[in-house]
Amino acid sequence: MRVLLLGDVLSKIGRNALKIGLPQLKEYYQIDLCVANVENAAGMFGITKKVKNVISNCGVDIMTSGNHIWDKSEGVELLGLDNDILRPANYPEDVPGKGHLITEINGTSVAVINLQGRVFMPAIDCPFRTVDKILRELEDNIKIILVDIHAEATSEKLAMAFYLDGRVSVVVGTHTHVPTADERILRNGTAYQTDLGMSGPFDSVIGMKKKETINRFLKGIKQKFKIGGEIPVIEGLFVDIDNRTGKARKVERILKKIDEKECQ
Repeated sequence: MRVLLLGDVLSKIGRNALKIGLPQLKEYYQIDLCVANVENAAGMFGITKKVKNVISNCGVDIMTSGNHIWDKSEGVELLGLDNDILRPANYPEDVPGKGHLITEINGTSVAVINLQGRVFMPAIDCPFRTVDKILRELEDNIKIILVDIHAEATSEKLAMAFYLDGRVSVVVGTHTHVPTADERILRNGTAYQTDLGMSGPFDSVIGMKKKETINRFLKGIKQKFKIGGEIPVIEGLFVDIDNRTGKARKVERILKKIDEKECQ
């Protein structure tokens, strides 16, 4: 199975990047399944039904999220209605939505699990114990398992990868909007990258305009961030997975720059 996992889709800039670039990526890599994190897809925070439909039409099959998925009430409602969007599984059980799903791609079952870290993040349930519980409940025939851990600390994401090595096919981190150059296949067959990056403006400070962000650091005064920057990009990870064993066979980091004129 050929899988494409994409970092946080940021606002209209990120959505436009997907419109232009994702079909090309899917064709080039012959992708069977595309997963993207959408917690920042509507404006800066959250998601709406309209935005979700746009992302689906771009070619994203399953959407994961993180702490900002709760920022728009319409997005929270989607969690309880739609089967292709997840919230982190380690939120308390009585919140809307679900933290993992199982889909079938060309006759092969695939599980997608969404987790959230706790270091420098909201105090929620343990992601390590939560994923253990989910894995115990999965049927034995499900060999391909994809995990998005939405977390701030690189150490927490890397620890999760080693903890799950050999038990899942892929562990990728999201949240920081900055792609890491540590893509690899771990000893027991799990593909890993600490952070996928984002679909958004490359020439920016994690998707925000440079001037306002620099002034915030220089002056120590809280100023409103503005989304923007030059060179729309799609960042993520391509993984080729053995259907029979669920082990990763190949990984390739994705950084696709889009011609700005095409995004007008």
